[in-house]
Amino acid sequence: MSYFRAGQMTHPRWTAELSTFIPPDYTDHVMLKYLTGLSLFFLLCTCGPAPDAAPLTGPPPAPPHPNILFVLVDDLGWMDLGVQGNPWYPTPNIDRVANEGMRFTDYYAPSTVCSPSRAAMMSGLSPARTGITDFIPGHWRPYEELRVPTNRTQYLPGEVTTYAEALKAQGYATAYFGKWHLGWGPEHAPMAQGFDTAHVQGGWGHFVPPINFTPPYPADTGAYLTDILTDMTIDFIEAHRDTQFLAVLSHFAVHVPLEAPDEMVDAAGKREQPTDRVYNPTYVAMVESVDRNFGRLITRLDELGLRENTLVVFTSDNGGLRQIYDKSDEVIATTNAPLRDEKGSIYEGGIRVPMFARQPGTVPVGVTGVPATGMDLYPTFLEVAGVPREAWPDTLDGNSLLPVLQGGTLAERPLYFHYPHYHHGRPAAALRLGDYKLIRQFDTEAPELYNLAADISESTDLAASEPERAAAMLAQLNDWLREMHAPLPVVNPDFDVARRAEWGPRPEE
Repeated sequence: MSYFRAGQMTHPRWTAELSTFIPPDYTDHVMLKYLTGLSLFFLLCTCGPAPDAAPLTGPPPAPPHPNILFVLVDDLGWMDLGVQGNPWYPTPNIDRVANEGMRFTDYYAPSTVCSPSRAAMMSGLSPARTGITDFIPGHWRPYEELRVPTNRTQYLPGEVTTYAEALKAQGYATAYFGKWHLGWGPEHAPMAQGFDTAHVQGGWGHFVPPINFTPPYPADTGAYLTDILTDMTIDFIEAHRDTQFLAVLSHFAVHVPLEAPDEMVDAAGKREQPTDRVYNPTYVAMVESVDRNFGRLITRLDELGLRENTLVVFTSDNGGLRQIYDKSDEVIATTNAPLRDEKGSIYEGGIRVPMFARQPGTVPVGVTGVPATGMDLYPTFLEVAGVPREAWPDTLDGNSLLPVLQGGTLAERPLYFHYPHYHHGRPAAALRLGDYKLIRQFDTEAPELYNLAADISESTDLAASEPERAAAMLAQLNDWLREMHAPLPVVNPDFDVARRAEWGPRPEE
């Protein structure tokens, strides 16, 4: 076990060995006398080694708190893994590791697009609170009915204490590899936010070139980005195998442009394909590459003897993409069915994502329906790493998932979402409370209400049939928006119904 409590001996080897000495029917008083005598016996027997005794050998003791390996995939949908119920995408390595840990069925990205979701995970603060509510720099529809807000900052502010900074202060070696999208320039890069080592990708695509790295990292022409980022992570883990570490592997896959090695695309295209859902061979190959590299990473972690002392967390930054937002490319990537809609929408397909955590011997094997969100990772990482409570930020919008990862649960709580922008959906906010989810579309006064337990596809709006519940949840959502000082859209004086669907450059401010 890795999460010890004062006065408890929880290591399975200790409990197994003690059980061979202690009769099961002893009282606490008798047991105390028995252990005292047993301890004295061992002390007398071992007060000095025999002259020819061999020196003690074996692996060094494990650190008191586990390593953390966080794997974040870009745009991976809730139904894009075999373990999630999609047999058409080959993900045997991810499926195996998910089945060795705790898998969350009702886990949500903090936002429906990347930058606000990533900022929320890194800070533990809601996008509504930070004011980073759209991807950086953001979308713009100049002639739509509503004028949407601009991100309060186009970077994660330096005054925000990241989980990397908190773990670094706790003695962890910290590293970040891959997609960042939380600001440009060295003052906003990972190494300014608590990471000792980092390589953030530049360029646009999945191959070298045009991909490059900051700081520079040598890579062969034609190398595939998913492979390179995994190599970086493995190298870091090997170099820090004897210390506590936090490693974040932030893939650019499976984000557009859809690109994968030719041989993988060809193989995916020759497999049997479904007739009732999207199957894009290039996208399938990208998912398969993430899986193969995840397998390489976990295999090496286990080979280094770090299996029981590393908490592995795997998730996505938002829901899966069906089609690029402006429909300029007719390529269809994936589908989130039975979830409604996709990335850029506040319906379930835009925010519900895969998530699991594995640490054999500590995290029990199972599946949980406890609703959770990416903002919960911050307090979870801090608690797992033993960061003292007095060192935690005063304000966090997530709850530690450690009780769930120890086989328990969490009290029912509201989960809030705020995406006041046009994308695949309309500007909206949402509240999930228990099995119910209420959506407020900012361009209409009528809320939408769904019972997710009975209607995961959000196909039956219950607002009219359950008006009291809808009104109460709407009031609760509005109170939260006011408490957060959340940026809201306003009436657009340039609204033009004939041109409302046009996309344009965001104006300089």
